[in-house]
Amino acid sequence: MQSLRARVSFLTLALWLAFAGSTALAQTRELSSSGELLDRIAAVVNDGVVLVSQLDEQTDEVIQRLRVQKTELPPRNVLRRQILERLIVEEIQIQRADRVGIEVSEEMLNGALDDVAKRNNIAFPDLPRALGQQGIDYRDFRDEIRRQMTLQLLRQRDVIGRINISPRELEQFMARQQNAPDQNSEYNISHILISVPVTASPEQIESREQRAREVYDKAKGGEDFAQLAVAYSESSTNIEGGSLGWRRGPQLPSIIADRIQQMKAGDVSEPIRTPSGFHLFRLNELRGGQQQAVVAQVHARHILLKTTELEDDQTVEQKLRSIRERVLNGGEDFAAIAAVTSQDPSSAADGGDLGWTGPGSFVPDFERALGELKDNEISAPFKTQYGWHIVQLLGRRQHDATEDVKRQRAFAELRESKAEEETELWLRRLRDEAFVEYRM
Repeated sequence: MQSLRARVSFLTLALWLAFAGSTALAQTRELSSSGELLDRIAAVVNDGVVLVSQLDEQTDEVIQRLRVQKTELPPRNVLRRQILERLIVEEIQIQRADRVGIEVSEEMLNGALDDVAKRNNIAFPDLPRALGQQGIDYRDFRDEIRRQMTLQLLRQRDVIGRINISPRELEQFMARQQNAPDQNSEYNISHILISVPVTASPEQIESREQRAREVYDKAKGGEDFAQLAVAYSESSTNIEGGSLGWRRGPQLPSIIADRIQQMKAGDVSEPIRTPSGFHLFRLNELRGGQQQAVVAQVHARHILLKTTELEDDQTVEQKLRSIRERVLNGGEDFAAIAAVTSQDPSSAADGGDLGWTGPGSFVPDFERALGELKDNEISAPFKTQYGWHIVQLLGRRQHDATEDVKRQRAFAELRESKAEEETELWLRRLRDEAFVEYRM
């Protein structure tokens, strides 16, 4: 029942938009009634375009951000080439998302925006005004959040969802974690990728390796790594100076995880060859981490009914009220009714039992209803995005979930360590298969 939630920090919206790309989706070339040219095409991408106005806006935003970070700027033409390539790749992804039917509903979008508002202690209706005070148009912000959620869903479908982790692989990974004293340490790292085409000739591979070695020598010689990333990297993080942010030890890309143990803050790895190209990593900072093992859990069961063309909200709500009364009056068993009436396929066969779960397992409205119940109490009917529910709280506990947490975290971290490389390969394939014609 967990739904997607966009994790956007409102306090850094302007910076986030600079990273994500605050321009609108590509449009067609327009002329005013007087024949004045309003925009030009920077690149044709399949059956879409990237406009010069998008490129100009992104370039200005990135330059402003790099100046704030006091990062030495590369030549403007180099920066524009990097930004144009990013816009092209994003446009390719958006087109693919449209082809495969990925769509962010208004409900999902409003949920993400509501999450942004709650995280910054403001009411959802006040979000447009709060954004306006920072000079951000609410409609543009909605469009950009929808765009980034679409890209996340596409990556989940095409990359994350297709990464297979066998039980043996998970056990081996956990064994390595157990023997690593710094498994809870956190690393702030940056990355440069010198890509190699899938069908590259030996001469091309040698040329790209030489380029990677030249960049490595520059970094070792003291040149700013972030500036080198902006100028040379062909990774999706190049405009951010190659920053991958803070990663716990097991979350590190697998290609650097073993080597980083011997690195000190400020060290740069030698070029590492993978199918996507040659990688350089810089360890910026290192800090210790802590692992929380004790979690508050709840045990609950529920009955879910959904509206149809024949049964509206009022009808379904009344059905659940009737079921609740029958159980409270002692005439019928909650689990027995759930087994034959609940429309939740994952729990109906178990009498609606959801097992012991921790925080964040359910959507906010469901967790809110659970939080108001005492042991064995049954809620009044309430609605979530999945339908109408009644829920019974069976118990609460403080659970030492060390092993569960370790296993869940290991699975997520192993998958994420693979996702870095798989994402780069996936983006390279999309780019290679697309028709792109530069117009400038």
